[in-house]
Amino acid sequence: MAAALPVLANEGGLSRYLDEIRRFPMLEPHEEYMLAKSWREHGDREAAHKLVTSHLRLVAKIAMGYRGYGLPISEVVSEGNVGLMQAVKRFEPEKGFRLATYAMWWIKAAIQEYILRSWSLVKMGTTANQKKLFFNLRKAKGRISAFEEGDLRPDQVKQIATQLGVTEQDVVDMNRRLGGDASLNAPLREEGEGEWQDWLVDNSQSQEQILVEEEEGQNRLAALRSALTVLNPRERRIFEARRLSDDPITLEDLSTEFGVSRERVRQIEVRAFEKIQEAVKKNLAQIETSAEEDA
Repeated sequence: MAAALPVLANEGGLSRYLDEIRRFPMLEPHEEYMLAKSWREHGDREAAHKLVTSHLRLVAKIAMGYRGYGLPISEVVSEGNVGLMQAVKRFEPEKGFRLATYAMWWIKAAIQEYILRSWSLVKMGTTANQKKLFFNLRKAKGRISAFEEGDLRPDQVKQIATQLGVTEQDVVDMNRRLGGDASLNAPLREEGEGEWQDWLVDNSQSQEQILVEEEEGQNRLAALRSALTVLNPRERRIFEARRLSDDPITLEDLSTEFGVSRERVRQIEVRAFEKIQEAVKKNLAQIETSAEEDA
């Protein structure tokens, strides 16, 4: 779908890009419906392409609303186009609404996720309320004419927190983050000697610590694999299904599989876990002893 789409190469080419996407005709409701059906039922890529290109103006319009975050508009538009293509893939015309109504949410979601990933070196919040605050704080400040730099007044903080349904502390923290994002290459002094990044402390682990933890993890994994051999087939099946699976099987399903009660399955699981614990401790002790002898 993306192969023949117009490309916004850079900020300077915005006018040319907008002129180019205006050449794609808007679709009448019936035409949009038939194209969507053709794509959904027959995989008609030409129909999907027409659905996408006819809505590129919608992407551009939405993307313009996010220009205040300092990111290249070409990247914002590109992410919005990805959201549009996802919307076209999932659009169900039988539900009775237009593609633009459905696609708008996919476009906004794609753009907002890109901004949250890229906007700041400071890790932004990822909860729904924090995302809402991130994207609406500027508008909220504008509505109460809070244009000055620096911290908001207590009454302004309270008003914005009430409007957006977040805590006052969230408003204070987010306002400081939005106002304090600066380049790490900025000089510490006007003379230009030294940069902010020179004073950053690296709290990450050393290579030695990483290697030690990797080795310990490998030893624990080896001990667990060895410990599984102490279980009989039924114990191992239940233990792996309940403790090692990303999607654990319910006691009910396992009771049906083995023809025993749920309580009996639970007892077998507990006993298997105890046997594994004992075996793992024993295996780890043997590994440590062997390592000491090799040293």
